[in-house]
Amino acid sequence: QVQLVESGGGLVQAGGSLSLSCAASGSIINVGDMGWYRQAPGQRRDLVAITGTGGGTNYADAVKGRFTISRDNAKSTVTLQMNSLKAEDTAVYYCAASVVDKVGTGRLYWGQGTQVTVSS
Repeated sequence: QVQLVESGGGLVQAGGSLSLSCAASGSIINVGDMGWYRQAPGQRRDLVAITGTGGGTNYADAVKGRFTISRDNAKSTVTLQMNSLKAEDTAVYYCAASVVDKVGTGRLYWGQGTQVTVSS
C-alpha cells in the first residue's frame, strides 16, 4: 500500500501566497517523478509542475515565475510554493508520484486533492 497525503491549500486573496505539501508513505522502494496537477470545475486535470529525482523541474506556462516546486528525496515529499496567486488558479490541486512498491510494481499514485480558492 502506498499513500500520498496532501496538506495546505485554502482560501487566499489574489496576489497572496499558499504552500502545498505532499508526503508519500507505505511500501515504497523508489519514488520517481513527483508533481502537482489541478482541476477546475468542468475542466480537465492539467499538469502544474513536476520534478524528477535529480531536481529538474518543469512548469505549466500559466504558473512559470509564480510557482516553485521542490522535493525532499529522503522524506519522499514534494512542495508547491504558490505566489502571486490569481483567481484563475482556483482549482482542486492533486499531488502525483511515480512509485515502485516493495513487490516491484511501478505506477502513478494520486493524492486525495486539496482545494485552493483565490478570491479576486
